[in-house]
Amino acid sequence: MDLEAAKQELEEFIPHVRNIAECSIRKMAGKDLARFKQFKEQGLTVRFGKFSRKENDQLRKNIEDFLSITGIDSAEKLLFTSRYPEEQKHINSLKAKHHFCDKLSEGIPRPWRLVYYRAKKIFDTNNYKGRYTKAEKEQLKKYHALYGNNWKKISELMSRSNLSVAMKYSQIKSAFNYGPWSKEETQKLTHAVEEVIRKRVGMEDASSHSSSQKPGADHLIDQETLYQKLPWTEIETKVGTRHWRQCQERWMVILRNKMTKGQPSYRGTQAMQAKINLIKRLHEMQVEDYSEVKWEELTDIIGNVTAGYMQAKFYRLKVTSVPFWQKKTFSEIIDYLYEKKLPELEETL
Repeated sequence: MDLEAAKQELEEFIPHVRNIAECSIRKMAGKDLARFKQFKEQGLTVRFGKFSRKENDQLRKNIEDFLSITGIDSAEKLLFTSRYPEEQKHINSLKAKHHFCDKLSEGIPRPWRLVYYRAKKIFDTNNYKGRYTKAEKEQLKKYHALYGNNWKKISELMSRSNLSVAMKYSQIKSAFNYGPWSKEETQKLTHAVEEVIRKRVGMEDASSHSSSQKPGADHLIDQETLYQKLPWTEIETKVGTRHWRQCQERWMVILRNKMTKGQPSYRGTQAMQAKINLIKRLHEMQVEDYSEVKWEELTDIIGNVTAGYMQAKFYRLKVTSVPFWQKKTFSEIIDYLYEKKLPELEETL
């Protein structure tokens, strides 16, 4: 089916289909069109928006049935296969053999991708568990008074993820600054990061070096230590006026400037070429979800930067280039960038 024919057929079920990227339309024509026609025969219309309880129950049943057919032992392995690299090839072959796409969306009158994303949200063991009630917020404050930033302990007591309780506490404890960072704030951030890194390196030395090493000696620190798995909620507390995510983003900018000796690495035509390369590489990866992207493999697009820096660049590209990006899935965003933004950038360049 050619593109225009696909648009005409899909338009009956999705009125806004002509505003969707062409790659996404082709995928929907392949995975959804036949389903949509079946639902029409049953008197059902294609739905968007919040999933109903009936749809959620059907989705859970579809997952259980597929696990039973294939012998895959958990929904997490089925939906987050990349977390299990040793079993990934086998699981993917089972998904292809038993038509995972069709089975997952069976009986649910929605585009397949929306069903897929809903399933990932329901079955992700690390996901948030809804909004915090007023009572939970008060409970969180009390637990923090008792256990400080021991988010693992607090998460166990509140039956929520470590990240969830840490982020929620950051939001409710006090107001944060926004806008440009002051010189004092930047100094506090740098000192806070330096302190936690020195502490980490000191602990590693204590366990691996002899006691004859001079205390306070300088260290050669690898790049990963400078940005991976830093205790950002602890750093946020030391800075005092910024949310932990602001601290993380600001540190990535500082680190990039240090690594490039202050030379601009993302300006003018270089910036445009980097955006072009980023869009092409993301499109080539053919991943359905943000969490599946291996950002470390994209750092060479700019050179000598961190994975976090690349994530920040993608976020800015998405926000400034993709209309209504909040309502699009990750793959729809990539499709839009590839079809709409990429030609524009190449022509400008």
